[in-house]
Amino acid sequence: MSDARPDPQDLSYEDAREELVEVVRTLEQGGTTLEESLALWERGEALAQACEAWLNGARKRLDAVIEGSQEPTD
Repeated sequence: MSDARPDPQDLSYEDAREELVEVVRTLEQGGTTLEESLALWERGEALAQACEAWLNGARKRLDAVIEGSQEPTD
């Protein structure tokens, strides 16, 4: 399987999630060879990690904003 697709870490969250949905759909439908299934699984794992990284980054940004907006009261 030739992989001309971009690295998952270079995708936006939305693009990575959309591709991950397609990978899962393809795997669930079956009809792929073992080699194709393994390649799809590996791509799906990489896409899931990219999505998780995006979500963790968003959580850190939100936490920083919330922490910065809470002023100490004396």
